[in-house]
Amino acid sequence: MDTILLVEDEPALAESIRYNLQREGFGVILAADGAAGLSLFRSEQPNLILLDLMIPEISGFDLCRMVRTESQVPIIVLTARDAESDKVLGLELGADDYVTKPFSVRELIARVRANLRRAAPAGGQSEVLVAGRLTIDVERHTVKAGGTAVNLTPKEFAILQLLVERRGRLLTRGFLLDEVWGPEYTGVPTTLDVHIRRLREKVEEDPANPSLISTVRGLGYKFEG
Repeated sequence: MDTILLVEDEPALAESIRYNLQREGFGVILAADGAAGLSLFRSEQPNLILLDLMIPEISGFDLCRMVRTESQVPIIVLTARDAESDKVLGLELGADDYVTKPFSVRELIARVRANLRRAAPAGGQSEVLVAGRLTIDVERHTVKAGGTAVNLTPKEFAILQLLVERRGRLLTRGFLLDEVWGPEYTGVPTTLDVHIRRLREKVEEDPANPSLISTVRGLGYKFEG
């Protein structure tokens, strides 16, 4: 059974989310502030974190950054509908996805399942992709750049895998959003840009002048390695 760590300081909302997640077969751990969330993350090692950004003690932004220094567990942030800058900052700090308040239970469950599915290692024989200075182990979800291990979030890994498997081919923004976030995704397209920027910072020798992942203006991205 997958365990979800929910960090949310609104008791009624937290209980509603926990009830619905448990109905779907998930184990749920609750934390009402960032300090408790960090402690439970370290002690319980959840499979996914649902993180409200506006929480006491340690802010959601700081907690997201701290978790990312220790783990690549999927993080879905919960944000206010009009806080576009919060969404972008959350993604830049390492979150994989976001859900805007108010949200439907059906949407939240779909996002949770999608992120868990993409984070799970594939079964069967390990496939290793080699492209330029990159070595990608598909089953183990590991990446090396120039022989050095690189820590990618599940969505960063999924984007890189798609680009490398189709190297030299243009992958449109719509295609990448559908494949990585799912056809049910209704968020802003700039989510993809944030992930591409973070990915370049991790795998490119010179992120300011990328030689592996190129932008096809107005259309999408292409892997050139």
